[in-house]
This record gives sequence, structure tokens and C-alpha cells, in this order.
Amino acid sequence: MWIYVLLGNVLRGIGETPVQPLGISYIDDHALEENAAFYIGCIQTIMVIGPVFGYLLGSLCAKIYVDIGFVNMENISIDPGDARWVGAWWLGYLIAGFLTLLSAIPFWFLPKSLPLPVDPQLEKGSAEQANSIKEHKYQADEPANCLEMAKDFLPALKSLLGNPLYFLYLCVTIIQFNSLIGMVTYKPKYIEQHYGKSASTANFLMGVINIPAVALGIFSGGVVMKKFKLSVMGAAKFALGTSLLGYALSFLFLAMGCENSKVAGVTASYQGVEGPSYSESALYVQCNAVCHCSGKEWDPVCGEDGITYASPCLAGCHSSRGSGKTMMFGDCSCVGAGNHTARVGLCQDRKSCDNILPYFLTVSVLTSFIISLGGTPGYMLLIRCIQPQLKSLALGFHTLATRTLAGIPAPIYFGAIIDTTCLKWGQKSCGGRGACRIYDTAAYRTAYLGLTLSLRAVSFLLCIWGFVVLRRQVRRQERAPLTNGALAGATMAAELEALRKDEAEAEENQGSDHQNQAHTHIHTHTETQIKRQSQSESQIGSDCNHPERETRLNQNTICCHCD
Repeated sequence: MWIYVLLGNVLRGIGETPVQPLGISYIDDHALEENAAFYIGCIQTIMVIGPVFGYLLGSLCAKIYVDIGFVNMENISIDPGDARWVGAWWLGYLIAGFLTLLSAIPFWFLPKSLPLPVDPQLEKGSAEQANSIKEHKYQADEPANCLEMAKDFLPALKSLLGNPLYFLYLCVTIIQFNSLIGMVTYKPKYIEQHYGKSASTANFLMGVINIPAVALGIFSGGVVMKKFKLSVMGAAKFALGTSLLGYALSFLFLAMGCENSKVAGVTASYQGVEGPSYSESALYVQCNAVCHCSGKEWDPVCGEDGITYASPCLAGCHSSRGSGKTMMFGDCSCVGAGNHTARVGLCQDRKSCDNILPYFLTVSVLTSFIISLGGTPGYMLLIRCIQPQLKSLALGFHTLATRTLAGIPAPIYFGAIIDTTCLKWGQKSCGGRGACRIYDTAAYRTAYLGLTLSLRAVSFLLCIWGFVVLRRQVRRQERAPLTNGALAGATMAAELEALRKDEAEAEENQGSDHQNQAHTHIHTHTETQIKRQSQSESQIGSDCNHPERETRLNQNTICCHCD
């Protein structure tokens, strides 16, 4: 059955993936430069708000039993807080699929292209000045056939990956997305195991508290880009600074640990002495030796002594009364207090964890907001560091790489590492190992947070390298116009000096007729050089955005004035 779920997710991914790279490229091509960051920030904010409703829907579905409508719920003895509970995961797909189908309809009404925007302040200027603001815009030609597109694909991809700044940005985002996706995937489970919350509650907390902070951070980053008109270098500094600050705050999570639930023979002894055990033999003691219990069974009961037992049998219980969630067990020889009774379910004895949870959520919201502030500036850096005609390919390849090299492997190896901290495994009804029922919370915290922080630390090393490459590239672009202007001025001066010598020789050696002819030749040649210099100055002015630059002719002398 998992193959059908896999194929369904593949089709869903094919449908949803092109919306982001092609949509963002569409917006960037048809918006003013100072507004593009704000618009893209709005789109990314909405894309983050979507998971808020997804988590809320997941929280609702997690409260509904997976076989709702097919079983008598009165006979179900477990609740959503039990590790064996499975929610109606399939219901979310039906609801989300129907809403996605409705949302696809407006895309049919978008125009193929829009006129390129022109800043109103530049409309009064020259055509060269108006075009300089749109140097990163690109309007595609008419679509070619598949053969021509296939021939152009590999050279375009080679040119794209040959851009050192784009390649470093791609590596950084792949590593950071590995950290992000692994953290987000297992954060609800982390809240469940550490703070004793149900899957429904954990999803609700993620959707209502954590995800809105990410959306607000992304939107605020777009506003900052628009208000302060950050350059490419400014955007890189802002993104790196917020990421480093959020990374430093993330270390506080290591201090917000919580003790294990007391489970006899698993996290504590039958006398209540805490200490995790990975051996199944620790479940068997003298008080349950005559019961011949299975060590693989997980049907927890809470004894009057405040200790959870893996099953009524391992608690040494000899009698029971009631049914379902109200069932009680008596004559439990391993329960060392009260009437030697036990009830169904885990003991809720982790009040200290309830006190730590608000601090965990507060730091989580703060770090999510700060890190997300650099999301939009970082994305604008990606758009600006590539050639306009390669923009759609670059964004599409970026999405492909992050989803393939981060979205697929991260949950797998994160899950494998987290599973090494499992203390008690369940057993499938048809045999074989099932899901983990209880983890060693200290080891879980170290593995989960340590892997997340380590991946981000590696990404920062590449960030520093990329920052150096970007600064060199920006300085090179700043020096290029000045160097071109100086070379052009020196060349023109040499040519004019040669013209004066030719004129002097013509006056000495030739008659007045020949002299007039030389003047005419010099004047014509000078006008040609003026036109060439004017074209060169126009090119430099377009690159530097210096409309004050001008060229003058005064007594056979050309002066290039540049502020």
C-alpha cells in the first residue's frame, strides 16, 4: 500500500513544484527592482502560512481514529496521548487535495507576459537611463521546439553551475535545508517525547505558535529590503547576520531538557531508581517471574506508586475489572504502594516538563523569527547573482536540488539517528519490529539538536567563503566603470595629440588648399571620435547610473566629466 502513497506524493510534487520557481521569476521580471523583494516576500509568507492551516488540519485529523466509521469507538481502550494511537492521516489528503484543485483555477487566467515596468522618475530621462534600471529583467523569446531546448539545456546548465557565487549559494542552502527539514519533521515528535504531549497537541503548537513566526519573519525581511533598499552586498550581510544570531540562540535548547517517564525496567528500576536500560532482561524481576510475560508487548499501565509498567502482566497483576479506557487491574504484585492496583495508560508525573515547555516554545518562536528575517534577502541574492536569461533555470534547479538532496535524505538519516536512542520497540501483529514506544530523552535531545546545529555550522563555513567571493565580485564591478573611463580618456588624448601633429605638419609642408583639406579631414575624424566617445560614455553611464556624465568639444579638446 505504501507504493500507492508514494506515487500519489510524486504526482503531488510534480504539480506543486513549478509554482515556486516559475512564479517568483514571473514576479521578478514584471516588477520594479525596489518592489520585487517585497512582492516575493509576500509570496514566501503566504507559502509559509499554508503549513499553519496544514498543521491545524493535521491536529484535527490526529484526534480522529484512523478507522473512524469502521470500528466501535467504545471498544478502543487508547486515546490520542497513547504511543499506539494512529490518527486519520488519510482525511487530510482528501481535504487538501480538493482545496488545491480549486486554487489551480486562477492560474489559467494569468497573462503570458506583462510590459516591463519603468520607474516614473526615469520616464523623463533618456532611453539609456530608463533601461539601466531594468538590466536584470528578461523577456523570453517565443518558445522553441523541444529539440532546440534540449540542445540549449546542457550549455545553460554548465554556465549556471560555472557561476561560483550561485554554486556556493546552492551548497549552503542544501546543507541548511537538510538541517531545517530534519528539525521541522521531527519537532512534533520531540515535543511529544520530551514534554509528554499528544501528536495532536504537538501539531497544534507547531501550527499556531511556530509557523506564524516564520511567516512574520519572511514578510518582515521583504519589508526591510524595500524600506532600506538593500544592495546585493547589504542583503548578504543581513541574511548572514540574522542566521548567525538565530544559530546562537538555538544553543539554549540544549539546556531545556526533561527527564524520562518512569517506566519499570526501561527508564527506571522496579524500585523507582532512574536509569535507562536497553536490555529486555531488565523487564523481568522476581515479582513477575511466575507470570511468564512477553517482553515485546507494550500495553502500559500506571501503578499507584506512580511508576508506569510496560504491561499489566509485567506489573504482576492477577485481576481486572471494567472495559476500555476505564479498565482497572488489581492484585499487582510489582506495585509497591496503595491497594496494588493499576489503571490503563501512562502515568502523568512530569510536572517539571510542563513548566519548561513555555520557555522552549518562546525560544523556538524567537529563533524561527530571527532566522526567517534573512529568507527574502537571501532569495533576492540568489536572483541577482545570475544572468537574467538563466533565472528560471536557476530557480528551478535550486528547487530541484534542495528537494532532492535535502527533502528526501534528511528525514531518513535524521530518523535513523533518532532511532538509536529508542529504549522500547513495539511489535507488529504479523511479526517484526514496530514503532518506537519510548525514547531516552537525554540521548534524543543530544542526537536531534546536535545534528541540527552541526549541519548549520558547516553551512556557515561555506557562507564565509561565498561572502568573500561576493565582495570580490562587487568590487570588481565597481572598479570596471572607472577603469574603462580612464582608458577611454587616455586613448582619446593620444589620438588628439596625433591629430595636432598631423595638422602642424600639414600647415608647414602643404599649401593653403592642402591645409584646408587637412582641417576637413581632422574635423571629420574628430567628429567620429566624439561619437565613439559618446557611445562609450553612454555605456559607462548605463553601468554606473551616472546621468551627469557628459562629453564636450572645445577647441579640438574632448573632456570627460564624471563625478
